[in-house]
Amino acid sequence: MASNPYKVGFSRREFIARLSALGLFPLFSGCESIFSKPLSIAAHAWPGYEFMFLAMRENWLDNNQVTLIETRSATDSLQKLKAGLVDGAALTMDEILRARFEGVALSIVSVFNISAGADMLLARPGINSLSDIKAKRIGVEEGSVSSLILHKALQAAGLSSNDIVKVPLTIADHLNAWQNQQVDVIVTYEPVASQLLSDGAVKLFDSRSTPNLIVDALAVRTDRLNVSYRQAIMHLIEAHFKGLYHLNTNPQDASYRMAKHLNLPPENVLNAYKGLVLPDLKSNHRLLAGNKPVLLESAGHLNKVLLQIGKINRSDTLNSLIDSSFLPTIL
Repeated sequence: MASNPYKVGFSRREFIARLSALGLFPLFSGCESIFSKPLSIAAHAWPGYEFMFLAMRENWLDNNQVTLIETRSATDSLQKLKAGLVDGAALTMDEILRARFEGVALSIVSVFNISAGADMLLARPGINSLSDIKAKRIGVEEGSVSSLILHKALQAAGLSSNDIVKVPLTIADHLNAWQNQQVDVIVTYEPVASQLLSDGAVKLFDSRSTPNLIVDALAVRTDRLNVSYRQAIMHLIEAHFKGLYHLNTNPQDASYRMAKHLNLPPENVLNAYKGLVLPDLKSNHRLLAGNKPVLLESAGHLNKVLLQIGKINRSDTLNSLIDSSFLPTIL
């Protein structure tokens, strides 16, 4: 196996030792609080976020630096952010822009994935085209990326939200709602999507029709982007890349290790990644770094879409939306 270029950063103890060796530790004396509280990040089960959880289970993530708080849905993660219970969260870019609109200053420090088919609208057998969803009960997690997918699907069908019956559902309730016949159509994503497809669901629309619109990222409160949390943020990003590297170099072993948390059979884990682009370190730099980051252009387009569909009522300036300084250096 090739040597791992994504070696997780040094620990808190090593960090302090290096400060001492450089004669800098006295500058931090009396500031032990800098190290006493780990960075807290909320995230729900989703293939793109799984490498963080893999790193945590494999002890690649130092829990003295970072605490991962697993939530039931993106809605739950956003609620914890708004309540000030966490320092950051794994969210889609539209969710990040909505949080900023609601007063939670967030900055994107790394990109987990770009959806290219993993987010989808599924229907029961017999509903065979987008035009057939008119007047149907559609399960959707409002306030999350699912509402964006639904808007695009309705647009493609020539329908409006008045032509359907919305059933509010978080991802944690999708499987039960489907099995209990509470919805005719559902906007969902992996790992639930694979379970519904195996149960006979019909795919009518997915994020391949919305290129570069759905981007999952690590968003951290802008006021946490300081010396107190810098090392922890960098450590978490490196841990994610170590997990991604393990998938790329040893996919069978990675699938086995991730299967239980994703609630999928090991043989189905790799299929869950087929609809995702997983940017490596070099691609993250391309997306986030420079005077005109690629992702900033996508954010500008998404900002306009959110305004058009009424999810926000004022444009985001996009100031401080992106900070690439926490990415590991490309060697």
